[in-house]
Amino acid sequence: MKISYPISPQDAASHLSPTLWEKVNRQHLRKILAEFAHERIINPTLQTETNGWGQYQLTVPSNRQLTYLFNAKILALNHWYIAAESIQKVDQHGPLPLDSLRFIVEFNQEMGISQEMLPVYMEEVCSTLSGSAYTNHYGKASSPDLVNATYQQIEGTMTGHPRFIANNGRVGFDTADYKQFAPEAATPFALLWLAGSKQHAVYTGISNLSYQQVMSQELGKDLIEQFNKILTDRDLSPHNYFYFPVHPWQWFNKLANIFAPDIATGKLVCLGYSSDQYLPQQSIRTFYNISKPEKFYAKTALSILNMGYIRGLSPYFMRTNPGINEWIYDLIATDEYLQKTGFCILREVASVSYAHHYFETALTVDSPYKKMLACLWRESPASKIKEGQTLMTMAALLHVDNNGEAYLPQLINASGLTAHEWLKRYLHCYLSPLLHCFYTWDMVFMPHGENLILVLENHIPVRAIMKDIGEEVSLLNTELPIPEVAQRLKVQVTEENKTLPLFTQLFDSIFRFVAAILIEHADFQEDDFWQAVAQCILDYQTAHPAYATAYEKYDLFADSFHSDALNRMQLHNNKQLRNRNDPYNGRTNVGILINPISKFKNR
Repeated sequence: MKISYPISPQDAASHLSPTLWEKVNRQHLRKILAEFAHERIINPTLQTETNGWGQYQLTVPSNRQLTYLFNAKILALNHWYIAAESIQKVDQHGPLPLDSLRFIVEFNQEMGISQEMLPVYMEEVCSTLSGSAYTNHYGKASSPDLVNATYQQIEGTMTGHPRFIANNGRVGFDTADYKQFAPEAATPFALLWLAGSKQHAVYTGISNLSYQQVMSQELGKDLIEQFNKILTDRDLSPHNYFYFPVHPWQWFNKLANIFAPDIATGKLVCLGYSSDQYLPQQSIRTFYNISKPEKFYAKTALSILNMGYIRGLSPYFMRTNPGINEWIYDLIATDEYLQKTGFCILREVASVSYAHHYFETALTVDSPYKKMLACLWRESPASKIKEGQTLMTMAALLHVDNNGEAYLPQLINASGLTAHEWLKRYLHCYLSPLLHCFYTWDMVFMPHGENLILVLENHIPVRAIMKDIGEEVSLLNTELPIPEVAQRLKVQVTEENKTLPLFTQLFDSIFRFVAAILIEHADFQEDDFWQAVAQCILDYQTAHPAYATAYEKYDLFADSFHSDALNRMQLHNNKQLRNRNDPYNGRTNVGILINPISKFKNR
């Protein structure tokens, strides 16, 4: 009997061809060389220098006949700007094909990855390369086209984290899953809804949002009645259940088997699909309602391995997230400066978590098996903008299209501002509020590109919206009086490491890439970029003299700092990058980085 799959065997690999494979391997190897050199996993040696470009050589330790050659400029923060077309691999007989996986085979000892983890990491790299070939084969909007694109069109065009080498692993998805559920495939789908017995399911919402209100908005009267009938037809009372969405993949691949005891006894009931259609965000387990954008985002557990974590959802976090979000929202809403800058958060307003009582009872340690069944509802950014405003993920600032054209210069040109003027507006919207939260409450976010939404008017940033609050906010002042629900945000950090989140998340993970984009694609001067960052900080400090002591104690103009080595973290443990109880005192870093704004402190 012929087995039927959603796609044909040929379609599963139709995006893979010699020409594209050569292209994506060259681009990916450029990233490997740049980021591994940045983290000092590898140490290319300078051979000659011409017109500001260095010619570098990297020899394979286990075979001295194999050598990588390339041209590069080393920018601030040890950022390697490598000319992709210059990369060669040679042996005594001449040039060899460029191959990312072969590079990992050759340098896995220097990478420090264990033999047990190596094949999984290599699978993640295979998937990352395949995803890149997919977007090149099927095509995406060009950078000029994205200037006037919608929020979700931009979101679906992004190509992953700028630092991680294995940034689109999605280990667990098959090729049909990829085409259905990967953000870059952009195929709308319906979420699946379950009913969970209140014996094991817990609903939590912000103070003015009941479970009934969430259901009324997200499902509507007709679907609620339909789901109720499914239960009553089985002699079950809807009053004893909470309804909540799950990812279809999660149901078919995990829940229907692992939660079989609860399904068999009627504690967990499959209700059917939503009437609304969703698209996955870059984070892959968060979904934007394209049928009714004003409705909530839905975030669900998804037990696949992707970029350093199994993407489950902690029931404990889900129970406390709404309260944490409500407290931080109120804190921001009553702060005069943050209101003036327009900074706000997307509240995680409600959640349902369902505990697997066998795993919860048996396991005394943290485990992905405890995080398989939960959902979170988050406000939609569509509800946060005025007429004439548009939304854009900040990840777009680092985007380069299939033709090698960067998006950021296109956006700046469309704004009618000079690059200096545009940067000033952007930094005021993005950096200034983060400085204020740090110096006012010792509060730090994880404001990477995927977590930050920019609000634009005429292509100019006017305000910033922060998301992923409950899981990625830390309070570095353990003495600060806060509500009981927010106590888990407190993190013990040494005094010398308190500025590390700012240096790591802003300088090393966003700004060095923005600077490189402008240098490479807009002929912008590097010092001009970092002077703009420095000026933004100085302007904030001048406007808030009350924190003068803190400016000296937690000096962002320090001569140097250490930053997290994200790839080293992933190579050390590809299932948990950070210890959430001790996220900023780690020993894995890139070494000493010279602070590019230190020279502008007194200007």
